[in-house]
Amino acid sequence: MTLTRREVSELLGRNGIRPSRALGQNFVVDPNTVRRIARLAAVGPGDRVVEIGAGLGSLTLALADTGATVVAVELDRYITPVLRSLVEPKGVRVVEGDALRLDWAELLGDEGPWVLVANLPYNVATPLVMTLLEKAPMIGRMLVMVQREAGERLAAGPGDHAYGAVSVKLAYRARASVVGRVPATVFVPQPNVESVLVSVVRRPARAVEVDEARFFELVEAGFAHRRKMLRGALAGLVDEAAFAAAGVRPEARAEELDVETWGRLTACSATSGPSPS
Repeated sequence: MTLTRREVSELLGRNGIRPSRALGQNFVVDPNTVRRIARLAAVGPGDRVVEIGAGLGSLTLALADTGATVVAVELDRYITPVLRSLVEPKGVRVVEGDALRLDWAELLGDEGPWVLVANLPYNVATPLVMTLLEKAPMIGRMLVMVQREAGERLAAGPGDHAYGAVSVKLAYRARASVVGRVPATVFVPQPNVESVLVSVVRRPARAVEVDEARFFELVEAGFAHRRKMLRGALAGLVDEAAFAAAGVRPEARAEELDVETWGRLTACSATSGPSPS
């Protein structure tokens, strides 16, 4: 069971709900799309699934139909009562709250694995994925629908046009790949952009064992000036000896380095220290 375009329109009208632009609400109204997402998520009986931004419950119902245990999180207090009426009879637990502020250990427990499956609002998708990787270790993998530009940035590798600081930070904790595209026509209201489905699988251990704050500092500084050579972008943070020890050309640019190379540069710069002022 899931919701058709007509059923979503009727629910919105009957309950006096207008999709909120501020909350980035775009409801999926195509049953085939939500079934496809549930299938790609590879969840079923015995799996524990958390959905963020459940909306009216189209995807929630498709996830519940797999036999998985589902917790649905929704921020909009006007939509939550409608969501409850539709999905709680299917055994779904509905939680009203802001996913960026939730205590994930309290909500899901300290132990995993949990799977996140969600149609994420475009305006919070990237910070939300990064926050969950940092603060919700019980979530072992994710399948998220996000704006194509954001999704390609999350999954990009060295040399890709979309590769940036976010790509490296994600690769530090997980592996990501774009596993599907979703046209704008399956949403109400219809957005002006295409969406993609991104698979994110948490690494069993961080990609590199270095000081995390230092690692992020170098990555952010490197990509802050993409056109600069690393020698200039990291001036005052990395000296010539550190470049040599890490096997990194000072003339290289940030987008040429993979996560392991950023890790070597971090380790060697911590050993050699910054350039003297």
